[in-house]
Amino acid sequence: MASERKFVTEKIRRVLLREYIMSRVGRAGFGGLDVQRTPMGTRVTLITERPGLVIGRRGEAIKGLTRAIEDDFSFSNPQIEVQEVENPNLNAQIMAEKLASALERGWHFRRAGHSTVRRIMESGARGCQVTVAGKLTGQRHRREKFKSGHIKFCGQAKLDFMEKGFANARMKPGTIGVTVQIMHPDARLPDEIDVLPLPEPEAPPAAEPSAEAEKEAAEKVEEERAGEAVEELKKATDAEEKEKKKSAPKEKKKEGAEAKEKKPRKRKKKDEGEAKPEEKPEAPAKGAPKEADAENELPPPKDEAQPEPPKPEDAEPTTEDEPPPPETETEPTAKSGDGVGGKPEAKAKETKADGAEKEG
Repeated sequence: MASERKFVTEKIRRVLLREYIMSRVGRAGFGGLDVQRTPMGTRVTLITERPGLVIGRRGEAIKGLTRAIEDDFSFSNPQIEVQEVENPNLNAQIMAEKLASALERGWHFRRAGHSTVRRIMESGARGCQVTVAGKLTGQRHRREKFKSGHIKFCGQAKLDFMEKGFANARMKPGTIGVTVQIMHPDARLPDEIDVLPLPEPEAPPAAEPSAEAEKEAAEKVEEERAGEAVEELKKATDAEEKEKKKSAPKEKKKEGAEAKEKKPRKRKKKDEGEAKPEEKPEAPAKGAPKEADAENELPPPKDEAQPEPPKPEDAEPTTEDEPPPPETETEPTAKSGDGVGGKPEAKAKETKADGAEKEG
């Protein structure tokens, strides 16, 4: 029984401390209290909406609160730590105090209850329930509930996920009790499960390659390399043959052009047997040096137009080796003004032939 009494007295002392701090830190928005005993003393964690009011100017308020906790409640070496609430709308104690202050200021209980539920749900809570009990509209006591979302009333889910806050509103007809219960957004109910995909089967470990397998693999690699080299050589030879075939006609054309350029021009033989019998044997002797000069001259270029050969009447023997035709006795023809028959006519023909050769 001694141990049980010890637990009871410790619990009563903590409840009294909670009520005292709530009365001292009412304006700052009391959100919760946590007391832990450590070897160095007692650590008190205070959760409020506005930590600045709890600490005070230069820490005077928190120093007075520390002395009161040590003297009045006999906690050894108390160390107070003040924390700010991240989202006040999800703190049940703070919302209960706000609803109680709204009722004290004259708000209708239905209006105050619905507005509180709406603010809590808009902040992301999974569910909430607001209970207002007391003399709401008359002398008779009654209870009104405002709820929304998921709510757990019993079991381990309630102990784990539901947070409860309580506050009193002192009205003229009497006291109205306000209770707020909130289920936090991160609450995970037992019926919520996730179906995970099946894990992929693991592949069996690959056997270590033996020496024979390694040799075979090396031989295959060498064969592949040799085949690639042969293919490359074939491609190179084919390309060379194609280039040779392409270049062969060009070389033939060049050789033909060079042969044409080197080939000497054939001289046309003049008709020798068409000389008239009237020509005298003196004509070959006089024209012999002119024919030699004509042989020594270079042939004219291809592009230049060749002169027309002289008519057979004016033709002379082209070679010096050929003997002159035999002399035939011809009767002189008598012309007016000529001393000897036929001589002036032969001289005129020789001058014409000389003029044609010079022009050529």
